[in-house]
Amino acid sequence: MWLKPAPSCFSMLKPYCSATPPPPPPPTTALKALMATKTIEESDVGIFCYISQLPGFRGVLKQRYSDFMVNEVDKEGNVVHLTNLDAPVEAVKESGTTTSDGASKDYTTEIESFRALADPNDAERLETLINQINSSSDDGVMPIVLSPDYDKSHRTAVHNFFKQHFKFLVTDTVDGPDASSKCIRVRINSGGQSNRGRNSRKRKERGDKPFDSRGSEDWSEHVGKFLRFHLYKENKDTQEALGVIGKMLGVQPRSFGFAGTKDKRAVTTQRVTVFKKLASKLAALNDRLIGIKVGDFCYVTEGLVLGQLLGNRFTITLRGVVADSEDTIKASASALGKQGFINYFGLQRFGSGSVPTHRIGASLLRGEWKSTVSMFLDPREGERNVITEAREYYKETNDIEGTLRKLPRHLVSERAILQCLKKCPGNYLQALKAIPRTLRMMYVHSYQSYLWNNAASMRVKKYGTDRVVLGDLVYCKGNETEKVTEVVTSECIDENGDDMLDPNDLGDIAETNLPEEKLNLVKAVTAEDIRSGIYTIEDVVLPMPGSRVIFPENDIADVFHDLAKKDAISLTESVHNVKEFSITSVTGNYRRVFQKPMDFEWEILKYVDGNVPLVDTDLDKISKAKPAKVDKEDPSSVNGDGSLHDSANQSECIDNDIGDTGEKVPDVGSLSDTNPQETQMALKLSFTLPASCYATMAIRELLKTSTSVAFHKTLN
Repeated sequence: MWLKPAPSCFSMLKPYCSATPPPPPPPTTALKALMATKTIEESDVGIFCYISQLPGFRGVLKQRYSDFMVNEVDKEGNVVHLTNLDAPVEAVKESGTTTSDGASKDYTTEIESFRALADPNDAERLETLINQINSSSDDGVMPIVLSPDYDKSHRTAVHNFFKQHFKFLVTDTVDGPDASSKCIRVRINSGGQSNRGRNSRKRKERGDKPFDSRGSEDWSEHVGKFLRFHLYKENKDTQEALGVIGKMLGVQPRSFGFAGTKDKRAVTTQRVTVFKKLASKLAALNDRLIGIKVGDFCYVTEGLVLGQLLGNRFTITLRGVVADSEDTIKASASALGKQGFINYFGLQRFGSGSVPTHRIGASLLRGEWKSTVSMFLDPREGERNVITEAREYYKETNDIEGTLRKLPRHLVSERAILQCLKKCPGNYLQALKAIPRTLRMMYVHSYQSYLWNNAASMRVKKYGTDRVVLGDLVYCKGNETEKVTEVVTSECIDENGDDMLDPNDLGDIAETNLPEEKLNLVKAVTAEDIRSGIYTIEDVVLPMPGSRVIFPENDIADVFHDLAKKDAISLTESVHNVKEFSITSVTGNYRRVFQKPMDFEWEILKYVDGNVPLVDTDLDKISKAKPAKVDKEDPSSVNGDGSLHDSANQSECIDNDIGDTGEKVPDVGSLSDTNPQETQMALKLSFTLPASCYATMAIRELLKTSTSVAFHKTLN
């Protein structure tokens, strides 16, 4: 996608009106108005301004997914890289008895008995599984999933059959292909035939060891119980990659711990932990994983949880750069490094569907439960046909069971609502509470972000970007904790979810409430502070509205209250008693208005072939140190890890907000194909941002362009 210069923020910014607005329209009217627009614009969520008045220039963002690299930065400030794919010499030994001994006998009679109980195909699968156990090590044997079973009593009979006849195997129940079916999964019993030790619920069998519900094998007490590894992925979101690994290991995706999700259309590296798994088991998966690699293994005592990171290191390559001169590019890049950018919440925060997440949040804050459910379930423009058909089917028939069969599984919120309405018809509040908590809380936080963005724009428009003014909020000086640039809140997303919220927001999760000591760090600037010059523009913060934050002691505070009043929302009292959907029950926090990229580097590159990578990935560096095998007949057909190039995706020119949701995206083709022999220019940028900051907002400041989906669609 070509990025073209946009008008100055001051000409774009709409006049702010503090007069009392008219009451909001009825929910049905508001919903129809939302449906009229496929995607939101920056101006819809308060993004108007830039810091520098330098002209922008044209460029291509994410022409290849390898043009956008993200490396996690851990709590100690270390940038996470994939450097080694090999498992270390194991200090950990599984103490359970081997399963192969239990499988070495002839189970023909038992398999024939099972054939009478289950589907013939399942009997064949079971026989194959037992043969694999007898002929190979446990590491190479994958679980099997039996045919869908709608009868719970029959599933119970199957579970009991395995307990009686195949003690070296264990079974559990997993979701089937549709909402009303379940499947039985069969896998090796890691604890051996006796299945005793920490897995046993019986105290006499596990001795002094506490019961471990995760069902892991016995583990040495002298080694950390969690395996930590670096996850490298290409053009996949974090949940998708862990789902693939989990399926190969025979564990649920929730068994993994991580500090935050990373962009899908990118090459990313991050830390992940899993409970009591051998490094050798994960390292063995590398030969079968495509677009995913694991490495840099070590054992630790604690698993990762959301929010345990300082930020992310970005390496972004803008291709097809066109400007008046190289001096224009150099001046803009230098200005970004010195002045930074307005720390807006990016469009990813507000979803890419036709119903913005902050509007859902506003409806929740007003207590309009039925209307909010309609926002989730009603037909929307721009979605894939299969989703549209499911939504229209439900609206026409109100058939929940049939809708669940049609609705794709990645629509997490919609499916949760429908499942609850099936059990509790008409209980719309309970249906909304059925949405996974971290996801449903994001809608309220999205509305807070909407207010914050508008306030930040007004602060820039009215007072500029070079000085502190009376009444501004700042972190107090003289306290070491003032270095905290963002106190995070309980908010997350599911990038496979229905609204495609920002993947970086998942890394912001830590505590729901703001610690008391951090609340006390913020004060309003006084005349004496201005005379002393103790504070600079970099110290200015604005609140994310909540019950325990203060507002600026100048007219910027009116932006928050007047915009909320326009949406029939009070920031000081709630119209209902549902705490999780009440802004007065959220503590709130603070966010810096201006953010400088840290460790900022940039470089102008020249290239001819748009299909040739301009920056080495972590995997490229490993491959160069240890040459990988390639197909000699067609070496250009594979990546360094042996996976096939995806030519269509590589040439697709899509930003972080575009193309990952199943919405219709125009095919822009490869912009470098017009004249492949012509030398083109690229700009390589490397910088680090805190976990809650948006790289797209930094690129917006550099290029002076909108980041909206609609804007990019108009460029075709």
